[in-house]
Amino acid sequence: MGAQLRVYKQKISTAQTTKKITKAMELIAASRIQKAMARVRASSPFARAVTRAVSAVSTHSNVEHPLTTERKVIRRSAIVIFASDRGLAGAFNSQILREGLELAELLRQQGKEPVFYLIGRRAVGYFQFRRMAAAAEWTGDTDTPHFSTAEEIAATLLDAYDRGGDDGGVDEINLVYNRFVSMMTQTPETVRLLPLEVVEAEESASAQVYPLYEFEPDAETVLDALLPVYIQSRVFNALLQSSAAKHAATQKAMKSASDNADKLITDYTRLRNNARQAEITQQIAEIVGGADALASGK
Repeated sequence: MGAQLRVYKQKISTAQTTKKITKAMELIAASRIQKAMARVRASSPFARAVTRAVSAVSTHSNVEHPLTTERKVIRRSAIVIFASDRGLAGAFNSQILREGLELAELLRQQGKEPVFYLIGRRAVGYFQFRRMAAAAEWTGDTDTPHFSTAEEIAATLLDAYDRGGDDGGVDEINLVYNRFVSMMTQTPETVRLLPLEVVEAEESASAQVYPLYEFEPDAETVLDALLPVYIQSRVFNALLQSSAAKHAATQKAMKSASDNADKLITDYTRLRNNARQAEITQQIAEIVGGADALASGK
């Protein structure tokens, strides 16, 4: 009985230690998510401005730019998966990897070869464990993404797109990332980045009359300058959205872990008390039995 009590005390101590860790991680995630959301809000005006500029040039010019014209035959399709460097975030990584693999299967059914570009150690480890090939990998910058990482990713993607599927590049590019909806909801989202599908900003969703434009030196040169910036802003926005969603998922997972630790502590405390009561009852029974035996011996 004493050994059983020691086991329950050890389990209670372990659960209490675990709760301290998960509670601390929950508070850290809560502080980081506010910073991540602030970065998303700060980057939105620039993204909207670039979107309006690209929309204006695409709408008011008849230039067939390589980045805005869909190719006749699409042989290879890039899938950029935005995962995280760390775990302990519930279904954050598993759901985005599942979304990316489902997209790859859909592309194969359409006769296209998927080419994977991975962001985050969790995605890289998942592909390495299953011996799946990836064209490029980026790790170490998912918690607080830097714009330089977005520039590097955008340059790699643009280079592959310029080469085309016939020369070992790709003919279209898809982004797969977790979009931050709320503290409790993070949804996987798939966006085709290239060929460019211009997405109007929310502010310009209402009917808006654009002025007549004159492009200097010409519309094609303007698009050459604008579109890489647009691609960088979209990739950076996906990095920020994924970062905010990851911190929210971590906070939710750690809150659930802390609640489970509380439940374990309550259950083990009850079992320990029951064992202690049983031990006391047994000791009393032994004392009474011994007294009875002495009394009958006289």
